[in-house]
Amino acid sequence: RAGIPVIVRDGGPSRPASVARGVDAVAEQARHHGWDERSLTVLVHDAARPLTPADVAERVARQVEAGSVAVVPAVPVTDTIKRVDPAGRLGHHSEQAEQVRETLPRAELRAVQTPQGFTLEFLLRAFAHLGELKAEEAEALTDEAMVAEALGVDVAVVSGDARALKITTPADLLAAEALLAEHGSEPSSPGTDPAGRPPAVVVPRVGIGHDVHAVASAGEPRELWLAGLHWPGEQGLTGHSDGDAVAHAACDALFSAAGVGDLGVHFGADTLGTDREDMEGASGVRLLEEAARIVREAGFEIGSISVQFVARRPKFGPRREEAQRVLSAAAGAPVALSATTSDGLGFTGRGEGVLATATAVLIPQSPSPAVS
Repeated sequence: RAGIPVIVRDGGPSRPASVARGVDAVAEQARHHGWDERSLTVLVHDAARPLTPADVAERVARQVEAGSVAVVPAVPVTDTIKRVDPAGRLGHHSEQAEQVRETLPRAELRAVQTPQGFTLEFLLRAFAHLGELKAEEAEALTDEAMVAEALGVDVAVVSGDARALKITTPADLLAAEALLAEHGSEPSSPGTDPAGRPPAVVVPRVGIGHDVHAVASAGEPRELWLAGLHWPGEQGLTGHSDGDAVAHAACDALFSAAGVGDLGVHFGADTLGTDREDMEGASGVRLLEEAARIVREAGFEIGSISVQFVARRPKFGPRREEAQRVLSAAAGAPVALSATTSDGLGFTGRGEGVLATATAVLIPQSPSPAVS
């Protein structure tokens, strides 16, 4: 319907073989059209995950476009995960029983989903590497992200979605049917659902975030990180984390819109990271990634974020698009940035600090019923 060409290839005897044939087809198109393999984004998706929302694919693609070679969507693990010894025996029972070797730290675990995103150049290199492995070694690499790990390539993680479940068992199918029943399908006629009720009303939520950081004194040299970017040669900002006032304001705008507190509530009231060891020393970009995950877990999708900062320096215009790409990838949603000065007035006009104000729009995943 959208005029997008569809190329069909026969599958192979295994997942890697099937994906390799698809990648070869993309490579043929790239050569035909003269596309750059280094900048071409390829998404690999499991057909067994038919309910994956489109915004998951968009987040993955944006992260590849922001510079990551390999990207996976993932959701936090809620169960306690234990590594077991299958040869262990417990008690005096005659039947074989597995034995716990260790409990893995849940905060560090993620359940990986699809689509997974890569540059075409990497996928061609990955499948060339697979062809050099012994059969048992290749079989141990169950997806393309594992091949990336084997090649020493960093794999970025973006927020997944609980609806992107993999349907492999009868129980999975029941869960998928329950999701479809809960979220429903498109109404059979405009203005009503199949039962004749008025459509649900989606009321966006808007939040505002505000952050200020002072410029570090000359005797306290610090690197400047602002809007997710490093600014060589500029004096950095004091404060928590890396002092990225733009990213911090964006976080608070998200929390405000979702009604789930603020930076202090989630990352420590006095020092960012104190109350959450996994966030200690985290960059502004990492905090924004986590803030986006938190509001999605609270039942919201991110519509957009807009941030304006006031400062004498740095000169922002030449790097605006770069900063927007970085922060959009972190949030998994469009982030628009602007900068201005205060015409010499106040602490920003004197070059003593940076002030940032952000607005975030969130979309509730469970719309309110319409009033008839």
